[in-house]
Amino acid sequence: METSAMVRPGRTAARRAARGSVTEGAARAGLAARGVIYLLVGVLALRVAFGDGDRQADRSGALAAIADKPFGAVLLWALGAGLAGMVLWRLSEAVFGSAGPDGRKPRKRLLAVVRCLFYVSGAWSVLSFAAGSGGGRSSDRQSRDLTARALAVPAGQWLVGAVGVGIAIAGVWTGVQAVRRHYRKHLKTGELSSRARRLVDVTGVGGGAARGLVFAAAGAFAVRAAVDYRPEKAKGLDDTLRSLAGTPVGPWLLVLVAAGLVLFGLFSFALARWRRV
Repeated sequence: METSAMVRPGRTAARRAARGSVTEGAARAGLAARGVIYLLVGVLALRVAFGDGDRQADRSGALAAIADKPFGAVLLWALGAGLAGMVLWRLSEAVFGSAGPDGRKPRKRLLAVVRCLFYVSGAWSVLSFAAGSGGGRSSDRQSRDLTARALAVPAGQWLVGAVGVGIAIAGVWTGVQAVRRHYRKHLKTGELSSRARRLVDVTGVGGGAARGLVFAAAGAFAVRAAVDYRPEKAKGLDDTLRSLAGTPVGPWLLVLVAAGLVLFGLFSFALARWRRV
């Protein structure tokens, strides 16, 4: 019994050490993969703003753009593997807690579960696209189909409305946290030069604010679809971005948001290098 008690802590320590190195690599690969997708979506949105909208400015459009390149299939598989790494990282945070003094609090674990499910969908979509078995549906079509199915169930309007409000709130929260530079608490600040810190702040604030605005707008469209009981009013990423060009500001708002999404892609690369995991 005494021997068993001695072995158990040793196994636990070894398991934690292995999980730490594996999880760190998975997290950094996932952040880099996320950066590639946001960078491409931002570029596609810029092309839409300047009148060249032949591709969807969303994940499906980004994947199609990658597939057209030399070694595109290899790149797609690598991207899917990276997003699978993001799933592993968020799952680890949900089970074992995240880095930081408050990483094991229930609120942090629940947030990690939500993020894990979000990236499960993303990883599955990319891997399905790479395998040639689907995953290429536009975000607009997915949003309309999901909204139509949700509205068809009892209390569907309330469900869609609640989800829309949740997405909108998450968007506002994301933007506010970016402007407040909340991300700094997760960085290895000792490894950042003054120039690197300025780069992280520019990409983090600009990119996070743009990402938050897109989420908030998508949530607002979902609420409108619920109120009007019209699933076609729900918008995915592409339609949400294109709708920005129809504001009184004109296409320049879309240009600013698209540039912000490019910045968020670069910010994700910076996190892959300097984030504490």
